[in-house]
Amino acid sequence: MSPTALIADDEPLLRDALKRQLAQIWPELAIVAEARNGREAIALFDEKKPDVCFLDVHMPGLSGIDAANHFGRRAHVVFVTAYDHYAVQAFAQRAIDYVLKPVEPERLAETVSRLKERLAANAQPAQTPLRWIRVQAGSTLRLIAVDVVEFIRSDAKYTLIAWRGGEAAVRTPLRELLAQLDPDQFVQVHRSVVVNLSAISHVKRLDNETAEIHLKDRPEVLPVSRSYLHVFRGM
Repeated sequence: MSPTALIADDEPLLRDALKRQLAQIWPELAIVAEARNGREAIALFDEKKPDVCFLDVHMPGLSGIDAANHFGRRAHVVFVTAYDHYAVQAFAQRAIDYVLKPVEPERLAETVSRLKERLAANAQPAQTPLRWIRVQAGSTLRLIAVDVVEFIRSDAKYTLIAWRGGEAAVRTPLRELLAQLDPDQFVQVHRSVVVNLSAISHVKRLDNETAEIHLKDRPEVLPVSRSYLHVFRGM
């Protein structure tokens, strides 16, 4: 079955332009609904149940952020907007991508590639994400809830698990842990760092095509390397 999509933008010309670009880059995608604002987007989403939603941020009535909050995990969301300062909010809603207008074909092609990968992964048998991380300290075993973990960092022979008010080292390699985590919640931002999106306060773009992450509840500043900067594209 062909993947389906909803486009929400209060500018008809911009909706049409995005449809034309998607038709060229992703001809298999069926646009099943178009909305002029957040309320229409929610109503059409509940009716059509599309796989993918392309949302403007600023729309009359409810915003694209509000609409994405309603969709939750029932669709893959991409924000397509002229505003560059909503990236953290967007990714807090588990957005796949954040694309700035005017949309460049090469940039949209990157987004489509990520969407195809995510849709293909969803077609595989579901694997329950890791909920607890076991931390052994001598004869004491602790279970750390994954939801409270703010970041995970590879450090020499160990992997550091950091949460609000605490941290511990485990021997499980970072890559092995990442494979067990919910990809909508935890993303890799550096070869040695994985961060919980909900733990981010803000992201600061640096001059050398890298960035740094500031957390809500911990003092560490985490690096975002150039090869992972696409996670926060549009900042």
